[in-house]
Amino acid sequence: MTQDTRSHIADLLRVALKSLAPEAADTPIVLDRPKQASHGDFASNLALQIAKGLKRAPRDVAQLLVSELPASKWVEKTEIAGPGFINFTLKPAAKLQVVADVLASGEDFGRSLAGRKQKIQVEFVSANPTGPLHVGHGRGAAYGASLSSLLAFAGWDVTREYYVNDAGRQMDILGLSTWLRYLELFNEQVPFPPNGYQGDYVRGMAKQMQLAHRDKYVRKAVDVLANTPGLPDAGRADDNAKQQRELHLDALIANAKTLLGEDWPYVHNHALTEQLADGRDDLEAFGVHFEVWFSEKALFDTGLVARVVDKLEHAGHIYVQDGAKWFRSTAFGDEKDRVVQRDNGLYTYFASDIAYHLNKFERGFDKVINIWGADHHGYIPRVTGALKALGLDADKLQVALVQFAVLYRNGQKASMSTRSGEFVTLRDLRREVGNDACRFFYVLRKSDQHLDFDLDLAKSQSNENPVYYIQYAHARVCSVMNAWREAGGDEADLAKADLARLDNPRELAIAAKLAEFPEIIVAAANDLAPHAVAFYLKDLAAEFHSWYNAERMLVDDIALRDARVALAAAVRQTIRNGMALLGVSCPESM
Repeated sequence: MTQDTRSHIADLLRVALKSLAPEAADTPIVLDRPKQASHGDFASNLALQIAKGLKRAPRDVAQLLVSELPASKWVEKTEIAGPGFINFTLKPAAKLQVVADVLASGEDFGRSLAGRKQKIQVEFVSANPTGPLHVGHGRGAAYGASLSSLLAFAGWDVTREYYVNDAGRQMDILGLSTWLRYLELFNEQVPFPPNGYQGDYVRGMAKQMQLAHRDKYVRKAVDVLANTPGLPDAGRADDNAKQQRELHLDALIANAKTLLGEDWPYVHNHALTEQLADGRDDLEAFGVHFEVWFSEKALFDTGLVARVVDKLEHAGHIYVQDGAKWFRSTAFGDEKDRVVQRDNGLYTYFASDIAYHLNKFERGFDKVINIWGADHHGYIPRVTGALKALGLDADKLQVALVQFAVLYRNGQKASMSTRSGEFVTLRDLRREVGNDACRFFYVLRKSDQHLDFDLDLAKSQSNENPVYYIQYAHARVCSVMNAWREAGGDEADLAKADLARLDNPRELAIAAKLAEFPEIIVAAANDLAPHAVAFYLKDLAAEFHSWYNAERMLVDDIALRDARVALAAAVRQTIRNGMALLGVSCPESM
């Protein structure tokens, strides 16, 4: 009904426009919802748009447009405001029709065809499987999952994808770290590299290897350390010291591969499989699901990385310098050119990333959304530049940046790391505040804004806690409806309720708020902004609590009682639909 009334008013204005100024008949008609209820239900700036062409004052044009408006059974009054806005106020019956719409649509209320079933891929999280997911990954996971659900609800054909970085140096470091911890279990003491993976989870994987294979992968410490450059003093942090530590680590990896030979892939894959499974389990428990887990290694195995570099080279976008191949990224707005193949023949992460994006486009998506950490901002020009160099439509790619979340406890910034130097894990955060608070608090701000995550607030059962406040509104409706059923109420009768009995301002305000929900869905999907749904739900809950505290629901007047229960049921359904998009539950009692 909300789109019907919006379209109806737009049609009225179109008729008036054609009558007043036929030459301007194609002017887009925009209808906004005024921030103040006293300004009506919809407002149009049409008069301001066409006034210059008519050489008339906007308020005079607005008056002329109003005089040409056809009669309407839905519009109660029109008013001219400010410099020439036209405000429309709907009749109560038109406002209240949304209640019947919600009850009839159920879980589909708010669903849209705006996306026209276009194929869209949302790639998010994509954390290196080198350790447990931390609270930073959690925000990207919550945002990506909520955005994907929102886009699907708005009519897109959504594919949720996780890019698994299972090739390259970081996985080699994890494999080496696991193997060195395994050697320690057999008293082969190799000084553990400071730039290896330090967490207890690495020791856990080493213990699994010991239990499953005993000493099969044991090699002598002296052989592991053969020909490795020495480590600098632990306290040194200069560039030379950092480079020396990296060279030492690379030498250890090379020795591991040589000493283990055909057994190295097992060590590598054991670490990868364990960490990937842990991340998958963590995300599943968080209510975050993916249709596709895409392997970076597959890009090398199929030869796509080599082919994409050759394609760029043949197109004249690659040059060779000091034995390495460079992509002319500056030609596409990047601050400097980028290496795609090193002088040793190894391809860079950027090269595989170009291949991955080519693969995305070849799969036929109409739109591709990458959700990246804010620290990847500088990566955008080089990726879009590579797409343009390949002759692809870079406008199909959209990057949403996610800022880190900062934890607060007792008003003080909480430590983001444990004594072992690991970040606080997503699993630990979920255990402390629960999935619902995690999912909701993570999307309470625009993704590119810093997020202060108040742990105490997230755990509190108070009106200041937004997720509790919304869930409490839902539970209150459930309580009312349980009592109503016990008094003989039947939900099948709600569709026949006399909604005209809902005539007080609070009830009409709730109806108006319900009518906004489908509009919020489309706007939030277009803006990649699930936080807009969270804000809307807070406002709807506030409207309901205000009404609940001021009026008795189960009055003796049966017609009024059923009408109020119908409105409450519509609020409950809308809260359910919105919270489902955000991955948050709706308890029936609290």
